[in-house]
Amino acid sequence: MQKSVWSIYKTFFKIGTFLLGGGYVILPLLQSEIVDKKGWANSEDIVEYFALSQSLPGIIAANISIFVGHKLLGLRGAFAAVCGVITPAFLAIVLIANILSELVTKHLVQGIFAGVGVGVVVLVLLTIKEMWGKSIVDKFTTVIFIAAMVLACLKISPVWIIIGSVICGILYRICCRKEAEK
Repeated sequence: MQKSVWSIYKTFFKIGTFLLGGGYVILPLLQSEIVDKKGWANSEDIVEYFALSQSLPGIIAANISIFVGHKLLGLRGAFAAVCGVITPAFLAIVLIANILSELVTKHLVQGIFAGVGVGVVVLVLLTIKEMWGKSIVDKFTTVIFIAAMVLACLKISPVWIIIGSVICGILYRICCRKEAEK
């Protein structure tokens, strides 16, 4: 079967259209379209690309489409495949956003969002209550908690707060282990 940028895009657009339920359902779709119908790859390649895609950050469907597209036509194939697989989701989001923008102005919908907002806050507080007893267990974790709260109030990125907390926890455990060995 012919491998052109356009045929790769169309094939992955079709896969992306039926990709409901996330990246884990892409395997049978790829098997059907890429292996059985087009003969562009074999089953072993697809399974290998799938395994690699799961181990990389990002969307599994986008990752695997890049691998398959690259195998077919190099960088142009990878670009065509990833664009094809994400276009249906992009179009669906744009369509839903347009519908939601019309609904948001309705008083009933605003009331629903207000109620949902309060419900989310309650769920977050219940999560904090549940995790508090398991997380804040000694002086060290109390100090980390206070430091993290102060940094968050200073609008430091949560990424840096988490990384800093991890580093502090690792250093603390290393120091505790050295003291225990003495």
